[in-house]
Amino acid sequence: MVTRPPSNTIDFDAAKLQRLGYARELHKTLQPISLAQLRQQLNMRLQTSLEVERIVEMFFHEVQRLVPLGAVSYQLHACDLHLEFGQRASHSAGYRLNHDGDFLGELTLRRNQRFTDEELGQLESLLASMLFPLRNALLYRAALQTALRDPLTQTGNRIAMQQSLKREVELARRNMQPMSVLMVDIDHFKQINDQYGHLIGDQALIAVANALKDSLRNVDMVFRFGGEEFMVLLSNTDPIGAAMVGERVRLAVQNIQHLVHNQPLPLSVSLGCATLQGAESMDSLLERADQAMYESKRGGRNRLSMAG
Repeated sequence: MVTRPPSNTIDFDAAKLQRLGYARELHKTLQPISLAQLRQQLNMRLQTSLEVERIVEMFFHEVQRLVPLGAVSYQLHACDLHLEFGQRASHSAGYRLNHDGDFLGELTLRRNQRFTDEELGQLESLLASMLFPLRNALLYRAALQTALRDPLTQTGNRIAMQQSLKREVELARRNMQPMSVLMVDIDHFKQINDQYGHLIGDQALIAVANALKDSLRNVDMVFRFGGEEFMVLLSNTDPIGAAMVGERVRLAVQNIQHLVHNQPLPLSVSLGCATLQGAESMDSLLERADQAMYESKRGGRNRLSMAG
């Protein structure tokens, strides 16, 4: 197996580019396209997108005109990015990508035949064409996420909620699958602010948001609906499954160990659950979940109610 160890990095600077082949000629008589031609085309094509997924996919397909590959995988844990194209193979070459001290992720190229030294040199030269587009795409992605994220709780904001809910409703109808939402409201939150101050109130919001996120599947989404209220979007989830998730969320919040002046701060939430019905609108779905949540409030709080 040919594997570049994790310590190997691709840095975009003149010395590295010269060493990787920009200032040398490679033997290319058997190749369908020259390294210089492919590098030039990559430079142009990769700059046509600001989507990380599209850039990695284009790189995978274009590089194969010079070096056959079976698969490519890319990951950047800080951005929760895990991409893979093609099928796993027995030989691999792995790279840590860096630009001006910024870590851009890890890229692994795979195939069933061992890579030659010449092929590795070509791949490393082509990788240099990917750094600028990848960096720009990551910056764009971070900017979008910031614009769609609640800065206090790090959950999605109202704009993100509207976009995601619209998309999930359309998918549920197209695929004839169930979809549910939970409205979650922190009990007696005004009393927390009045008694302890807004700083403690903010800490309580963060603690509840973290409990919500820790209680859900990776495909579920949490949004701050406003004030002390959150909305949880449960794709492909029927009423029974949604009720199970809601109960898990309720218990998770109830079990939060948050201390204020060395004393535990009791926290609980009231929840309302609604499942999409036929041609129901997004507003109607949210309204039914909201009414169910208020039913939980009226019923004594710290409980889950299902919409009719």
